[in-house]
Amino acid sequence: MDKLKLLFGALAFYGRFFCSFTAIGFHVRRLFWPRFQPDFHGQHWVVTGASAGIGRHIALAAARAGASVTAVARASTKLDEVVATAQAEGLQLQAAPCDLSSMADVSRWLVERGAVANSGGTTNAAPGQTTAAALQRVDVLVNNAGVMLDEHTLTAEGLEASFATNLLSHYRLTKGLVAAGLLPSTAVVVNMTSGGAYHVPLSTAMLNVTDAARYNGTYAYAFHKRAQVVLSEYWRTQWNADGRRSYVLHPGWVDTPGVKRSLPRFRAALKRVLRDEAAGADTALWLAATKPAQPIGEHLFFDRKARAAHLAASTRVSRDTAETLVAYLEKAQ
Repeated sequence: MDKLKLLFGALAFYGRFFCSFTAIGFHVRRLFWPRFQPDFHGQHWVVTGASAGIGRHIALAAARAGASVTAVARASTKLDEVVATAQAEGLQLQAAPCDLSSMADVSRWLVERGAVANSGGTTNAAPGQTTAAALQRVDVLVNNAGVMLDEHTLTAEGLEASFATNLLSHYRLTKGLVAAGLLPSTAVVVNMTSGGAYHVPLSTAMLNVTDAARYNGTYAYAFHKRAQVVLSEYWRTQWNADGRRSYVLHPGWVDTPGVKRSLPRFRAALKRVLRDEAAGADTALWLAATKPAQPIGEHLFFDRKARAAHLAASTRVSRDTAETLVAYLEKAQ
């Protein structure tokens, strides 16, 4: 009965949002949008998950609009290819490799930029150690990196790998940059969530599942993405007096390498109507360029508009709050 209930629930969800979340919805909505030509000259962007998919497109699009971009991802041939593409076009884009599943590597990345104070974690660096990349203001931070892992994997630090990558690393990275004064009052933080967030409530108990018997990769990803929505709203309220902006967006159903790897049946069924990476990146670029006002309360942006963060009453019910989420992330360090 539970399986049948889940099946009907999935069919209802996909039937309801098939047109909206696919390329169909994007192309219809864009007919009514004003012409958009962003100018990011003089800005420095940091984009995580920039070696492929939506992150790669955001990084290159921002650079093409005049920004200097730091592309963050694991050191890989794909990251080298992004840099090579930028260099061939004369763009200002540099790679800053970081394994976002490793809190030690996130700390190392922060230390190299002088973002040591109150960033959490431990490092082997001497106090004040910096590199040539240090102390560069970040005008736009895009927390985009995300993975959905079928196999349960623990990192060397004892963290469930997708939790470390999808949520904890972005919390650590953002907190470290703020503490070091590298995210000024004019900065924009863009957090990338997913439609999976609509299926679950906030639950700190489901964020870092270290017991393999209790792990489900799809659900883990959904809980991380729900937490990302809540965390973004927490930052928005905390930073309100400072002027710094925090946004969270759902890019729609996009045909990315991650979807191909993690959701092959979903992709096979919907490949003809999935959005391309440009469509998935559009709202992130629009948010950074326009810095729109936000409604009070939990919400997310989708196709250049603030929308409800919940589609069912059940996902609003939780023992957790934004404060318990932040406390949990603090202890997880």
